[in-house]
Amino acid sequence: MRTAAYNVDVASDRRRRKNVPRHILCSERIKKAMITVLVVEDDSSTRLVTKLHLKNEYNVVEASNGVEALEKLEHQKADLVIADVMMPKMDGYEFVKQFRMMDKTTPVLMMTAKKEWEDKKNGFAIGIDDYMTKPVHYEELQWRVRALLRRSQIHMEKKITIGELIISEEDNTVSRGKERITLPKKEFDLLFKLLSYPKKVFTTTQLLDDIWGYETDSDETTVRTHINRLRKRFASYPEFEIVTVRGLGYRGEIKNNGCGK
Repeated sequence: MRTAAYNVDVASDRRRRKNVPRHILCSERIKKAMITVLVVEDDSSTRLVTKLHLKNEYNVVEASNGVEALEKLEHQKADLVIADVMMPKMDGYEFVKQFRMMDKTTPVLMMTAKKEWEDKKNGFAIGIDDYMTKPVHYEELQWRVRALLRRSQIHMEKKITIGELIISEEDNTVSRGKERITLPKKEFDLLFKLLSYPKKVFTTTQLLDDIWGYETDSDETTVRTHINRLRKRFASYPEFEIVTVRGLGYRGEIKNNGCGK
């Protein structure tokens, strides 16, 4: 049974909304459906500027360090995470390590003043998807965010399309026109993983954990064998390539969309 207080609250809310411009109410509804980007940055000025450049397209949530970010992620799903490296309480590396234990697919872009290759290597080794050095060019940041979200969308659609080539997770197939190849499960998962994140470097350990599982007895030889099989199967396909990154792992590269050079 509705109380008098309930009726008063409803009437008050209706009066409030009646006086609010329609475009503001619409923007409220749209924002609820927006993609959420979590910005983890201890410098308040950098955090604010980052938010200002993203807020027109995304719902931006802020955290000042890794501990605060993990607490927020317990209650709110992020579609993409932007994280600084040098932060108090918990730095960016430790934050990403812990985040990847609970979420292996949400894209992570790391922003830092550290410019050495070793720093980038450490970031990719723990599971980041992209890396930008400060000072950040914010238009470039916007483009990188869009690209990461586009790749992430592939996982929800369970399909990668490159020109006429279709890689379908529904039935583990690679098809082009009338040609259709059904792959063994592990080979398909490996190919789909690499091509879902073009140019992202995956370490052998990451691939073993993601494709074969943490409890597997398989080793680097297993990954290398499956990579070689994929290369032989698709040697004549111009749409993609699997590249070995010496000393680190492998990356998938989408070539010319199958349209020739």
